Amino acid sequence: MKTRNFTLAILLAIFLSGCVVYSFYPLYTEKDLFENDILLGEWFEEDNQDVTFTDDDDEWTFEHPFIGNKKDGVRDKKSYRLTLKSKENDVITESVFKVHVIELAGQYFLDFYIEDYGDDDDITLSTLHLIPVHTFAKLTVQHNDRLEIRWFDPEWLENLIKENKIRIHHENNGDFILLTARPKELQKFVTKYVDSEEAFKDGLEVELHRK
Repeated sequence: MKTRNFTLAILLAIFLSGCVVYSFYPLYTEKDLFENDILLGEWFEEDNQDVTFTDDDDEWTFEHPFIGNKKDGVRDKKSYRLTLKSKENDVITESVFKVHVIELAGQYFLDFYIEDYGDDDDITLSTLHLIPVHTFAKLTVQHNDRLEIRWFDPEWLENLIKENKIRIHHENNGDFILLTARPKELQKFVTKYVDSEEAFKDGLEVELHRK
């Protein structure tokens, strides 16, 4: 059984699914980050609404990364290293992200970014055509044992742009929109639509339960 740092299958699913909004720049600046343990620990994603963990559930492990030498034991409590493990047909795949938490308009938001593409042996022509981007999602914490993560709906954003209802720096290649706005402009966008149900209605949504 082979486990890869970032499998091509998961990477393609995230970047080509068209169910999230992509951004060239992060949602945060260094001044926006704060120390927290909101995500820390092991979680599982259950599609069948069964809150009992089984081996078939996707596992999400959030940990604070080490600063400098691991032997020093100093961790960066302003960021997370997310390891996402999935099992399909008895094959385990593993992907790694950098995740940051910020607060906007009284709500938590997560910024996701690929940490690496895996070992050199995993590089193929397909991976060479993939560009690392940021995605960001609204985070709702339920009683410290359940997390709800909701990404913006890309079709909703596309319609706003087509109808000239929003002005935000972006590029559109006909297949998907890539936001090119810098963090402060992104934050204005997020703050404006933080309470809009339409903005998240058909976007990617994940519910995590603590293991």
